[in-house]
Amino acid sequence: MRKNLTKSVVAATVLALGVSGCADMSATQRGTATGAGAGAALGALIGGTTSGGGGERAAKGAVLGGAAGAVIGNIWSKRMEQQKQAMEQATRGTGVQVSQTSDNRLKLDIPSDVSFDTGRSDIKPNFQPVLERFAQTLNENQATNVVIIGHTDNTGTAAINQPLSVDRAARTRDYLAGRGVNPGRISIEGRADRQPIATNNDNAGRARNRRVEIYVAEPARG
Repeated sequence: MRKNLTKSVVAATVLALGVSGCADMSATQRGTATGAGAGAALGALIGGTTSGGGGERAAKGAVLGGAAGAVIGNIWSKRMEQQKQAMEQATRGTGVQVSQTSDNRLKLDIPSDVSFDTGRSDIKPNFQPVLERFAQTLNENQATNVVIIGHTDNTGTAAINQPLSVDRAARTRDYLAGRGVNPGRISIEGRADRQPIATNNDNAGRARNRRVEIYVAEPARG
């Protein structure tokens, strides 16, 4: 029975991942398919571990889970595309990177020369216009939620870097809240120096690692 369960989980996951990778799918369809894959795998697992039924129950669980997963994925709506274009225009020439992620989230990658000075969490003046425009786009699309993640380089100890990374994310959230964005829509995280995107062996690399990442998602509605 365990072998049948494993096959059901793997088959559900591979099928949905294969569908979500189709080149001719829209971004919205890919996001829905990815959610379906996660739901199908979870449904198969739950179905197969309940008493009786084995592979058949797992298969039924995969179908139901896939339907639920299709609902809980993110969508790339016209409003999300408009928000991306607005932020690309607002950040042009600043070094801020604006992109659409594979799971249909809008990502803003803000380097330290825009956002925060070394060892500090107060927002720099050249970060303020970016956040002003960002707040406007969030208020124009109330269906979205936001995750703000602060990062540091490896200078200093974890006892210093962890609260610093959280405080940077919190200051960004508070600035947006002061511009009318409901803080209940925003969650924050601090990851200190645990997720570097460059080497910490030179000043240029450490500067890249001192950053803030902002993710915006519009969950699909059932």
